[in-house]
Amino acid sequence: MNDTDRPGAVSGTDGPGAVSDRERATAPGTARPRRWWPGVLLLAVLVPAVGGAVAVEWAAGVLAREGTRPLRVTYEVTGTARDVTVTYPTWQDGGLSAARLTLRSLPWSGEVRTRGFMRGGALTATLGKSGGEVSCAVTADDGTVRTASASGAFATATCDGF
Repeated sequence: MNDTDRPGAVSGTDGPGAVSDRERATAPGTARPRRWWPGVLLLAVLVPAVGGAVAVEWAAGVLAREGTRPLRVTYEVTGTARDVTVTYPTWQDGGLSAARLTLRSLPWSGEVRTRGFMRGGALTATLGKSGGEVSCAVTADDGTVRTASASGAFATATCDGF
């Protein structure tokens, strides 16, 4: 058996002071270049994931606070019309429904109370065949005010976005 057949033996050059390929790869000053792309890939995945988690947590906090806040919504219908159908949203037991009234004279007003996100819908005032003029207004506790007007037979004033 010669020296090159032994495990850990030097191949290529023989003799004292010969360096194996393994020793050469780990010798000081001859380190292999580091791969940087796995770290960049990891950051590219982690940064958006952490940012998304923070955004979801923030939104959940806002929704929780908003969902329990009491809200008062006031409806008003004014004008000269004598035949008006008014439709407006109401909230009961956490559910949204609609109320409908037929008015022979104006003005009319109403108020409903709800919580946070249980709001929305539209207040509509529809004139009958006799026409006239009608205006609607919706005011919410948070300062939201919506107004609209209409005139003529079967015209509709719609206040929404509150």
